[in-house]
Amino acid sequence: MPAESPLTVFEAEFRQIISVLDKLVKEANAKVVFIVDKDGHLISASGETENIDTVSLASLTAGNIAATSGIAKLLGEKEFSILFHEGEKDNLHLSIIAERVILVVLFDSRSSLGLVRLRVKKATEELTAIFQKLMGEAARSSGSAEALLREITDEDIDKLFH
Repeated sequence: MPAESPLTVFEAEFRQIISVLDKLVKEANAKVVFIVDKDGHLISASGETENIDTVSLASLTAGNIAATSGIAKLLGEKEFSILFHEGEKDNLHLSIIAERVILVVLFDSRSSLGLVRLRVKKATEELTAIFQKLMGEAARSSGSAEALLREITDEDIDKLFH
């Protein structure tokens, strides 16, 4: 799978992401909500993060998604967009957003899978819009940079270095 270019998140969109995550923590009665890119980098987190190794969780979550993606391909699926892990005390709900990032919801007995799924569905719509906008802006700026590079002539380069 070819590597994707790094995702740049601007301050306005970052604030929107945080707002969606904060709201999801409250409405789903979740302990923690994370957004992680598919390379395992933590983008943002909300909730009770103090006692959690967020770097390791982000990395392992991305690895989990990658492994599950391999299973999906073996079964003829594009990918499994939602995963659920049930533990004795804590549960994990993972969702792929805009084919680019992973929404991680950690919850316990204060919530239920049904409530989490319901709230994640709404949050997914909001986050998808934010990330699609970011990816669109990245594609436009990449196209502008490529056009600029095509417009630079050998003469321009000579002037720059002489």
